[in-house]
Amino acid sequence: MSDVRHVLVLPDRDAAEEAAQALGERFETDEEPRLLRDALAGEDDAEDAQWLLLVRDERARLDPGELDAFAGEWEGWREEP
Repeated sequence: MSDVRHVLVLPDRDAAEEAAQALGERFETDEEPRLLRDALAGEDDAEDAQWLLLVRDERARLDPGELDAFAGEWEGWREEP
């Protein structure tokens, strides 16, 4: 098994939570993605934060282009490694 991970960047917590739920349903992931808040150094305002979904893909079966389009449904994107 490989240690492939995808990072989806989403604009807010609501979008990230919705995407996390939909991700498992659409792509049948083996485990739930991790949800992380990513704020710039010194940023305390939640409105200035981005939210990250970390998706493990040990079998390397998730298509990066499909994940990018999926994140785009919530005005997000897939971060290139």
